[in-house]
Amino acid sequence: MPYGSIDGVRSAPTILHLDMDAFYAAAEQAAKPSLRGKPVVVGGIGTRGVVATASYEARRFGVHSAMPVAQARRLCPNAAYLMPRFALYRSVSEQVMELLGRLSPLVEPLSLDEAFVDLEAGGVADDSVSARRAGERLRVDIRAVTGLTGSVGLAGSKMLAKIASEQAKPDGLVLIEPGTERELLGPMPVRILPGVGPATGEHLRRAGMTTVADLAEAGEDELVRLLGKAHGVSLYQMALGHDDRPVVAERDAKSVSVEDTFEVDLHDRVRVRNEVVRLSDRCVQRLRAAGRSGRTVVLKVRRYDFSTLTRSETLRGPTDDPTVVREAAGRLLESVDTTGGVRLLGVGVTGLADFTQEDLFAQAAGERAEAAEEAEDSEAGEAGKAGGAGGGGEPVAPVPEPPPERRWLAGQDVRHSVYGAGWVQGSGVGRVTVRFEEPTSPPGRVRTFKVDDPDLVPSDPLPLVRAAGDQVGSSPASRPKSPSEAAASEEAASGEAISSP
Repeated sequence: MPYGSIDGVRSAPTILHLDMDAFYAAAEQAAKPSLRGKPVVVGGIGTRGVVATASYEARRFGVHSAMPVAQARRLCPNAAYLMPRFALYRSVSEQVMELLGRLSPLVEPLSLDEAFVDLEAGGVADDSVSARRAGERLRVDIRAVTGLTGSVGLAGSKMLAKIASEQAKPDGLVLIEPGTERELLGPMPVRILPGVGPATGEHLRRAGMTTVADLAEAGEDELVRLLGKAHGVSLYQMALGHDDRPVVAERDAKSVSVEDTFEVDLHDRVRVRNEVVRLSDRCVQRLRAAGRSGRTVVLKVRRYDFSTLTRSETLRGPTDDPTVVREAAGRLLESVDTTGGVRLLGVGVTGLADFTQEDLFAQAAGERAEAAEEAEDSEAGEAGKAGGAGGGGEPVAPVPEPPPERRWLAGQDVRHSVYGAGWVQGSGVGRVTVRFEEPTSPPGRVRTFKVDDPDLVPSDPLPLVRAAGDQVGSSPASRPKSPSEAAASEEAASGEAISSP
């Protein structure tokens, strides 16, 4: 049982939940001065894309995450629709997680922009006053380091801390005092509780239960009858405000995967195969970036009628060899009927490990590839001889195919040899429009180029705030303090300010 807990809830609000505000969209606004204060939508930018995050300006028009981008464009046609830039988001996330790590050794990341922190385990809080102080300092430090805002919830349990951070949005802090849980939760909808999704919520509604108070009044036996023992008991305890789940520092990834939804259904089997190869390579890149290997390769195929098929193959040992993953995904594809068209493809690797095992399949695949190349060279040589010997005609040189047109995506980072760093606003009809600006510059000018302009090249994202992390890191106010230290320096701390960029 956690420190000082009573009935599954701590006696002090020392569990913190941080949720960054409209994270992807806010990061784009911070990186692109011309978009600040304007509607921004991040997600798939094709006709079949889905919204990942919408800025608060876009949300006023009804745009929200998981909405089809086509619908979002109808609701908010003047928004900036941008491709995700996960390299940037991961970089910012690492900065935020580092700040959380200064508060406690027990940090449980849930995603790039969300985490639980056990403040008591870090010795920075043991009551409401010290917990609130730690939460407010964290919000100030996040703004100073990243230029972004985050909402903080503080409570005696993970469930309540997450509910508090939702109430704090955007850019706020809400603390739930232990002992007030039942009063707070009672009027809330049942969907607020973990584990209550659309199906369970509808089942409870049909039984006449729409609020958390309804669940508490129904009693454990009735919930067990409706939902089964495990789910019913758990839900009843949460309806009473009880949640003794600890903050777990290590949340090991169980899989690595990538997928793409296509604007037009793929009918050409060769094209489908090539896309599987491309996705396999991307998957391995992510696998290697995480320093992992995997034992099971998974192929996901969504067909024209929205039916989704999943196939998997378990290898003899964990691998991060792209040839092995490509071949396994290719074998899985052979077992899938793609007649009618393919809407989405995905390749993943599960059964992750921290080591790789020399895989005989990879060696065999390499040998087969070399043999195939030699055979092709031999056949080409024989064909050339035959062509030269017959009829006395000269061999006909193959006609080279024209290079594919370079593709520029909205939001993509670029650099021009003359104008410097910028980002793609749009492209089409052989042209690409670029706005040249940086995170710390005023809104920049827009220029248009041919899509194959040699002076324009893709680039890596620029950092949002330069050197601000060092300033915060050297600030005594940012060093985690014990409750006694914090109390002794409360007046000094309240007078300090960390400037925002």
